[in-house]
Amino acid sequence: METDLKNIQWGEFEIGKIFKIENCKCSNISLLQSGNFPYVGATNRNNGVLKFVKPIETLITKGNCIAFICDGEGSVGYSIYKEEDFIGSTTVKVGRNNNLNKYVASFIISIADTVRSKYNFGFKRNEAHLKKEKILLPVNSKDEPDYAFMEQFMRQKEQEKIEKFQNYITKRVEQVKDFKEVEPLNQKKWEEFRITDFFKYEKGDQNNMAAIKRGEIPLVSAKKGENGYKDFATQANKKLFSKNSLTLNNDGDGGAGISYYQPTNYLLDSHVTSLYSKTNLNRNILLFFSRCITSQRDKFGHGYSITNNRLNAFKIMLPTNKKGQPDYDYMENYIKKLEHKKLLKYLTIKTQKSAKHQ
Repeated sequence: METDLKNIQWGEFEIGKIFKIENCKCSNISLLQSGNFPYVGATNRNNGVLKFVKPIETLITKGNCIAFICDGEGSVGYSIYKEEDFIGSTTVKVGRNNNLNKYVASFIISIADTVRSKYNFGFKRNEAHLKKEKILLPVNSKDEPDYAFMEQFMRQKEQEKIEKFQNYITKRVEQVKDFKEVEPLNQKKWEEFRITDFFKYEKGDQNNMAAIKRGEIPLVSAKKGENGYKDFATQANKKLFSKNSLTLNNDGDGGAGISYYQPTNYLLDSHVTSLYSKTNLNRNILLFFSRCITSQRDKFGHGYSITNNRLNAFKIMLPTNKKGQPDYDYMENYIKKLEHKKLLKYLTIKTQKSAKHQ
């Protein structure tokens, strides 16, 4: 049965009335060693995970709870669902409710996050403020939160997204299935080329992150992961860089030397350089180039950033054809084959997960 929000009744509830509030326990992250246990802190990204640490039993917070981010510029006021156990900063509080699961939590979080704009460094999300936060939720015939409806609604939304994802992947499989078989990388002849043989470059102009307004255009920064995306912003008076190009991180802790393919128009941090193909190379070839460029990243860091002079001298290894020229046909088919394999794997995993949760 299809569920929608049109004809339901809503009621106002205080967070403290529907959740038991607990404090997370870690007051000094420097005491934690690196490991594989999630540490949750003041961030609205990566589902609250700032790093992975070795677990200390006395600091562990049990999962199946909503974590309320109570401090941190840009993240205070956000809420996240934590299914797994974790160690949390003392700037994080958690809410427990016997009706909670990932579907109910996802519904509640989408409502709770609408109040985050009232929090800033002058108005902290302390326990008293958190408990008094009011949110609107669907109610049942007893005027209690309708957790059954919330779960059903979010399950329906999840299934819609899975179907949309499966349709997209199926189309992508059709687009890349015509690849030609190519030899492995270690059997191909490689030669050294200057990066400026293939690309023009231009550095980004976003140099005041605090002044950026939220919008719909990807803002690429010198970060590791997530295709370099720091946020989504408005263009304002800054340059809009064109899609089907590469970005290269000039410096940054952990991100220097990493190159990403950008499929959409984007804004660019001043610590990143945009690389425009001189010969209009296609997506697959540019993806291959980005990996070849990134393979050189070990030589860069805070003490050795990528300046214009170093970029002009930057050399990469590329597979070549019989004439000793870059083998674009090989690059394209190698990426197509790799993507085809990955897409089929993703499609299988998503189909299995969908069947499991139905």
